[in-house]
Amino acid sequence: MDTLYLEVVTPNRVVVSQEVETVVAPGTEGEFGVLPGHVLFLSGVVPGELRYIAGTETVSLSVAQGFAEVSNDRVSILVDAAEKAGEIDVDRAKKALDRAQKRMEEGKSNEDIDYLRVEAALQRALVRLKVARRDI
Repeated sequence: MDTLYLEVVTPNRVVVSQEVETVVAPGTEGEFGVLPGHVLFLSGVVPGELRYIAGTETVSLSVAQGFAEVSNDRVSILVDAAEKAGEIDVDRAKKALDRAQKRMEEGKSNEDIDYLRVEAALQRALVRLKVARRDI
């Protein structure tokens, strides 16, 4: 069977570096999938769930903002943060979600709230919880 080489890299570590059959990632223009033989492709990556299939295993990761490059059966994902489902601290993600929701509510009466940052924090927390649930 044909394969791809997937690398998911953050500033702190290499999260994934292995042969896989398929990759599905959250791109700036929507979710995109990559199979062996895919044409050269560049995309921004938005916070969301990245999935890949390796053998009989489907693995989910929570990824933050970054970039993706597909070239010569190699998928390189460079993101600010990435966690496999089993690595996510669910309690911490729930607390982050609660904080973000509280900030959104406070923002309705406070002009000093940076909505873009609050929305990004809310999105990250939601994605982390979604991915963590896949591990259950």
